[in-house]
Amino acid sequence: MSWTAKDESIVRDLARRVGQVAALPEQGEKAELWRRHNRLDSARPLVLIFPEGSWREVIGTEDLQTSDPTCRAHEMDLRRRLYYHEHLRDDNVVTDVVRSPIVVRSSGYGVAADVVRPDDPTGTARFEPVIKTEDDFAAKVRRPEITIDWVETERIYQQTCDLFDGILRVEKQARPRPGSFSMIDTFSQWRGLEQLMFDMVDRPEWLDRCLQFLTDCELNLLDVLEREGALTLNNRDDYVGSGGVGYSDELPQADFDGRCVRTIDLWGFATTQIFSEVSPAMHEQFALRYEMQFLSRFGLNCYGCCEPLHLKMDAVSKIPRLRRISMSPWVDMDRAAELLGDRYIFSRKPNPALLAAPTWNVDAVRRSLRDDLERTRGCVVELIMKDTHTVAHQPHRLADWVRIAEEEVDRFAG
Repeated sequence: MSWTAKDESIVRDLARRVGQVAALPEQGEKAELWRRHNRLDSARPLVLIFPEGSWREVIGTEDLQTSDPTCRAHEMDLRRRLYYHEHLRDDNVVTDVVRSPIVVRSSGYGVAADVVRPDDPTGTARFEPVIKTEDDFAAKVRRPEITIDWVETERIYQQTCDLFDGILRVEKQARPRPGSFSMIDTFSQWRGLEQLMFDMVDRPEWLDRCLQFLTDCELNLLDVLEREGALTLNNRDDYVGSGGVGYSDELPQADFDGRCVRTIDLWGFATTQIFSEVSPAMHEQFALRYEMQFLSRFGLNCYGCCEPLHLKMDAVSKIPRLRRISMSPWVDMDRAAELLGDRYIFSRKPNPALLAAPTWNVDAVRRSLRDDLERTRGCVVELIMKDTHTVAHQPHRLADWVRIAEEEVDRFAG
């Protein structure tokens, strides 16, 4: 134990407050709303907000009172949960569970992205290609070796249990999310986005071989995690897809033995955001054909993030057990609503630029949300504000957005 008695006291006091919030009836009520929503029996559109990059403008590292790194990580998590309850008041569920990671070791692919970052920490980075020729891939990229470090997993778990002293429940959780697949993102960082676009035309056979190799590696990771008992269920307050909460009475499967979690017992997720302007045929050839191999392993699936998918639903709808589809700020709302209907969850991502603007325009926010709700009438809708990299140092905008969204939802549902 490396933390001080003061650190311990701070974390435990926050944990007690979180425990009190988690015990409120509203948490169970919201969890039931998500179960209904995720089985396409939604009582009303649900509302979520994820401050993401804006957290630094809400609770900064300078606001933390602990000194030990482990305690500081837990303190930040607990303060964010309390902020959700005290200020944001969206449909996120505050629980009494602390997650302790199952430690997965990987030897890696043998290459790493060459990232050039600007001086501004919030500025745009660029990737310098590290796979410059066809031969580079075979010469540099190797299949990762995956092992589970159970000793370290248990050490962290016991340390976490000691810190929380039974105030909150500590549970082991698979990390990083094993149900997430964004392989094109990885390859484009090695190859360069512009060159990848040329490769789809100039050397499709080579590109197919590269992408199949990477897919096989991801499938092997799933095999190892499943075989070693390193998967954990994600059907409670888990973040699933590119937003949404995982509560489900359809997962795990009916034949789940209560011990050995399989991929078929989990939510899966895939996205290829950088293919936003790629044709439906090429999206299917160079993304979906590999994503389908991955997603076929899972019990329920989410697809998409910020790519406008209204032109690609013929292919996307082939994904097995597809349940949640993300619809970006740039989607054709009318067309998307027609295509999704009540057959899938319409995971609407409003434009976060409204929260980042120099002037806070609540009327524009309300008009945008009202338009979204009207255009998606008849759909199973969730409104998820994310990619909020700044709120112009006005944290109240986050709570304002939720309040306006809830008011519009009440008006819509009424």
